[in-house]
Amino acid sequence: MLTGENNLYLLAQPKNIVITTHHKPDGDALGSSLGLYHWLKMKGHQVEVVLSSDFPDFLNWMPGREEVIIFPDETTRAEHLIAQADIIFCLDYSALSRTNILEPILRIATGQKWMIDHHLDPEDFASLRYWDATAAATAQLVYTFITDICEDATALTPEMATCLYAGIMTDTGSFRFRSTTAAVHLIISKLIEAGARNWEIHEQIYNSSTENRLKFLGYCLLNCLEVIPEYNTAVFAVTKEDLERFQVTTGDTEGLVNYALSVKGIRLAALFIDRTELIKLSLRSTGEIPCNEICKKYFNGGGHLNASGGSSTETLSQTVNKFKSILPAYKEILTT
Repeated sequence: MLTGENNLYLLAQPKNIVITTHHKPDGDALGSSLGLYHWLKMKGHQVEVVLSSDFPDFLNWMPGREEVIIFPDETTRAEHLIAQADIIFCLDYSALSRTNILEPILRIATGQKWMIDHHLDPEDFASLRYWDATAAATAQLVYTFITDICEDATALTPEMATCLYAGIMTDTGSFRFRSTTAAVHLIISKLIEAGARNWEIHEQIYNSSTENRLKFLGYCLLNCLEVIPEYNTAVFAVTKEDLERFQVTTGDTEGLVNYALSVKGIRLAALFIDRTELIKLSLRSTGEIPCNEICKKYFNGGGHLNASGGSSTETLSQTVNKFKSILPAYKEILTT
């Protein structure tokens, strides 16, 4: 759904533009941001990507990465760019709070905010909103924003295609999630035609683990995984001591929750990580089991039906026990 399309005329002349995404960007967040960055630069705009935090090392190869501004590292410059921006793109988040330390700066910024996103329950902050909760990834929406909304299908470069391919690939679990529709595969074919080298992208993202990360994953599988067969549920609980022991960095826990979901018969998987200031929660499920409802109702979060996140200010053990205590309420859907 597109609202505020009357504002698109602003792109007809060069503008100062800042692209933002959510805290701790994943492949879709960074891929959609850099894909849009390359297109806007090609159109003659002054463009900067400003992030509230770092991102996983396995995304460091992406075209344009060297131009990204990490807010904590360049606070004054980032604040100035946001204050002077004519347009602020808000990618892969539906609430300004998801930008963490950037939220107060974005709220007072006078530039138009344009949201492109696929998460549920969008906050009403944007002058232009291109939103579709059925989209597989924000990178998919950036592709259709460029090709359909802005009618610039011939503009795709290898750099744009590479970034958008990476975004769609990671948010669909390498095209295995139910969100991977025929339309998604058609877009992927166009991105490959435009120069995305799919095999190289897969290699960069999935075959670049450090030794510490592999040992951490092995440790978690052996010591942190609990299967709850009566509810077809599996849980990882990772302590702050575990993180310190294996020198876990941004991105090292990416995909861990999917190992729990890969256990035969498991329909709901949870990952709890003690981040010291908060317990972070990731849920994954199959079928109609509502991860988003559980996270929104019990863990101050939300997301998609089969993939959501949340947090807790309680201890790790208290948070895990709280999660276990709600499983009986979902027993019928978990066991049928």
